[in-house]
Amino acid sequence: MFVAPDPGRLRLRASARAVLGIGLAVAAVVAAGLPPAAAVTGGLAALLALFTVADPTVRGQAVTTALLPLAGLPVLALATALHERPLARDAAFLAVVFCGVAARRHGPRGNALGIFAFMMFFATQFLHAVPDRLPQLCAAVLLALATAAGVRFGLWRIERRTPPPAAPAPPAAGRGTAHPAVRQAFQAAAACAFALAVGQAVSQERWYWAVGTAWWIFVNTASRGETLVRGFRRVVGTVGGIAAGLLIAVPLHGAPAPTLALLAACVFGIFYTAPLSYSWMMFFVTLLAGLLYGLLGVLHPGLLALRLEQTAVGALGAALAVMFVLPITTHAATDAWIRRALHCVRECAAESARRLAGDPAADPAPRVAELEAVLGRLRMSVAPLLHPLSPLRARKARARQVIVALDDCARQARGLAEVAADPDASHDARLTAACLRVEAAVGRLVNPAARPAAGLLAPGAEPHHHPGAERALAHLHGLEASLTALAAPLLGGARTPLAGA
Repeated sequence: MFVAPDPGRLRLRASARAVLGIGLAVAAVVAAGLPPAAAVTGGLAALLALFTVADPTVRGQAVTTALLPLAGLPVLALATALHERPLARDAAFLAVVFCGVAARRHGPRGNALGIFAFMMFFATQFLHAVPDRLPQLCAAVLLALATAAGVRFGLWRIERRTPPPAAPAPPAAGRGTAHPAVRQAFQAAAACAFALAVGQAVSQERWYWAVGTAWWIFVNTASRGETLVRGFRRVVGTVGGIAAGLLIAVPLHGAPAPTLALLAACVFGIFYTAPLSYSWMMFFVTLLAGLLYGLLGVLHPGLLALRLEQTAVGALGAALAVMFVLPITTHAATDAWIRRALHCVRECAAESARRLAGDPAADPAPRVAELEAVLGRLRMSVAPLLHPLSPLRARKARARQVIVALDDCARQARGLAEVAADPDASHDARLTAACLRVEAAVGRLVNPAARPAAGLLAPGAEPHHHPGAERALAHLHGLEASLTALAAPLLGGARTPLAGA
């Protein structure tokens, strides 16, 4: 995981910026004379601001960061006010869970605000915050967010040289429970209700760990399979983090200097491994939690064992919820992303043909970038089928075929876009015919029952053998071959891709 490709060293720079931003935020809170509990809350707020805010533009990121206090501080006040009223507190917590997940229907901003609101409620349980601590906690959150924003948008702006990658918009969805975010909100609320009830039976003091586990398993997942795999990976990462905590955090007994150094290393590890491995990220999160408990003077081996029990409870709650509460199948999510990828391939071929025909307004490059982003999301969707423990051998083989063929489509599309950008490349009638064949091939994959339009393969004119046109034809023929290879796994013996997954 630590030697995976890092184009532009973006992960490295984002991780280093996070250590700097969170470190300065905690230092600012401590310098303001606020107590350790406020410093922990401020550090959490800074971490969330740097980790969850993922708008496609820098301006959008700044707006979302400015809105975080509006989402988090009222929840913080509610949680402290209900601290001594367990039934009302639990009901409010579940309401925050539902609203926080449902907010994801509004895109990256809704996702960030929902996570921040949930974690503010969670933090009050972690710190056993009461109403008289509220002014200190609010001051810490505001100070930490301002410091983290200063680092992100002023002191260390990664986007000055590398623009933030645009996340693909989710496929179109319906209203009400037909929308994936709303369905997932019901699932998360059910999972957290189970985790809350069983977690309190296991421990009246640390029950919130089970709720936090159930919540985070639903973040960045879109189907039953993705959620189950994420739950498994969370347990694996937690086990590793607890083992490291027993070997590292417990012997330290909260010694300030080495603990602070290890906390910085854990923050770096969280940000550096998050895009690659949820298990490794959870390893660092668990170790970080153990180190924080050491600083607060309450860490002991039994506490780490209890964390593992509560993690198992939360993972079980998530598994039951995705199986029985408005389930979203892996097939449904995968099918939508495959169709989206095929649409990008078709649009790339069409834009390239127009550009080669002399239309300066046509540009296939954005379609290629969108295709790359969609394929990244598709890989997440099919991860349950490709997992080593998946018993579905035939579907695993079909999923691999789909990914390999679409990866080749992306490679050919990149080459085609590069040729189309060449000002010396001239129009060739064969390009039009080849682009039409690509569009027809995509159409057959998306809608096998549709009849191809007449005259798709007609050349239309005498070809002009230009080197640029020859290269473009080679890439178009490569696209045709890759789309042909997709026919077997997508259409063979089933009306829809990876049916039943």
